[in-house]
Amino acid sequence: MGRPESFTTIGLLILLSSQLSTTFVSSAVDCSTVAQLFSACSYFISDSSVDPFPGSPCCDAMTGLNVIANSGDNRGALCRCIMGLIATYNPNGTAIATLPGFCGVSLGFTIDPNVDCNF
Repeated sequence: MGRPESFTTIGLLILLSSQLSTTFVSSAVDCSTVAQLFSACSYFISDSSVDPFPGSPCCDAMTGLNVIANSGDNRGALCRCIMGLIATYNPNGTAIATLPGFCGVSLGFTIDPNVDCNF
């Protein structure tokens, strides 16, 4: 039997592939999809002091965000969705901001509450 992380990763990839096909067609980012991808990182977001590295399923989700950010005109919309998550998960917004960097992913913008997402 496979490891639980493998099942999580496979599930995320299936979710991501189905969501990406919709994203490419409509060229709009659905913030619920972004929230679902960040949910793979919920343990890290809720208490990054316990486990200072986000782990493979979370980093797979960050890679998915990178694919979304680099498709069409999605970067600004993705930025706005992430800023909404930071506001929602305050005071853990800092953990959200650090996730792409921990996973070696650049979304093409700085995750900061003061960033202008109109690009």
